[in-house]
Amino acid sequence: MKRINPDHVRAIKNAIAGSSFPALLSMEPVDLGIGYAVIQIDVQEKHRQLIGVVHGGVLAALIDTVTFWAVYYEIDDPDAWLVSVDLKLNYLAPAAGGRIIGRGTSKKIGARICYATAAATDENGDLLAHGAATLMVVKGKRPGGGESFPPKFVEPSTPRR
Repeated sequence: MKRINPDHVRAIKNAIAGSSFPALLSMEPVDLGIGYAVIQIDVQEKHRQLIGVVHGGVLAALIDTVTFWAVYYEIDDPDAWLVSVDLKLNYLAPAAGGRIIGRGTSKKIGARICYATAAATDENGDLLAHGAATLMVVKGKRPGGGESFPPKFVEPSTPRR
């Protein structure tokens, strides 16, 4: 059974925090694992549109991002990356403030195409938006211009007798 390398998770969380677009939206990765991801945004004035609610683009970006990370740990190739080829979502309720939590789940992992779904809720668990993304596996691409990360996985420890 695969075991995620905690050093890799820390490096990825730091890379996300230092990446221009997620930082612009103040996305905070909460939990990244095999087949799932949780990312949150604490609503700020910069997230609001003219009538004071969170702009739909913020929710779309959150769903796009959380579906990506839901698939990420299911791609074994360390030199592969993912790009979104399709994003669909439905806005179900306005977000006025507080915290928005995106939860993504991988549904299908293929050699070239992957599929994941996501929900964005407020801090009370009320559903704000639901979406799905199709992602393409791109070989030979690394984030940050080839920045090296620790391996994604560590060998499972052997139980002692």
